[in-house]
Amino acid sequence: MQERLAIAGAGTIACGLAVTAGRVGDVVLWARSESSAKRAEQLVAKLCEKLGDPAIADRVTVSTDQGDLHGETFIVEAVVEDCDHKAALLAELSAAADPEAILATTTSSLSIAMLAEASGRPQRFVGLHVFNPVTKMELVELAFPVQASEEVRNRARALCEALGKTPVEVPDTPGFVVNRLLFPYLFSAVELMAQTGIEPADVDRCMTLGAGVPMGPLALLDFVGLDVAQAIGETIGVAVPGRLRELVADGALGRKARRGFYSYD
Repeated sequence: MQERLAIAGAGTIACGLAVTAGRVGDVVLWARSESSAKRAEQLVAKLCEKLGDPAIADRVTVSTDQGDLHGETFIVEAVVEDCDHKAALLAELSAAADPEAILATTTSSLSIAMLAEASGRPQRFVGLHVFNPVTKMELVELAFPVQASEEVRNRARALCEALGKTPVEVPDTPGFVVNRLLFPYLFSAVELMAQTGIEPADVDRCMTLGAGVPMGPLALLDFVGLDVAQAIGETIGVAVPGRLRELVADGALGRKARRGFYSYD
């Protein structure tokens, strides 16, 4: 890996990307607080164990010192899918980074043009949408602002390939390609369940056995996180089912909350 890579964030996507990068080189994982850093260290260790290679964790440096971002050549923001939160952090990262560093965002649905402007360096910016679980999913959707140079485009593609991923350049449109096509389908499964009373497991069984998908739509929504799914739906302009909104309001956010369309106790 030719880039000196840093990732800002401490959640599932950030840690998954850090572990993926740790397979091929050193990476810095920056967290906002000591508590977040501790959680990130635990998640990184858990992911490395799942891969059967605990030594990967030795190549992931978890830090709360923004000074550790100075000198890194490619910095990826990977925090909650909230426009204001991402924009503020990107401006902060830009101020801390070397002038020539490339900034990236893992947003799954927000405007790359807007986030690029918020970063203050749209000519050195890229949308780098990885998929969960990052250690397993091959695709990376790359979306560039119009100001991005050819050098930035080439380096973004090269980084993805160095991480063992397949980059596909996509338009800067809400949801890009995958989520723009996927979430209307997922939400239609929720509406079908609500209208007919069919059990979630039966909906999912029909789709896994009949359509050959690896995971049914309701199980997939739980895996993504129902709050994340709601945010994506609102961003791409797809009507969010009432039943999904009810579950989110009740704190039933899917696997991470141990309950959603399914119970995980």
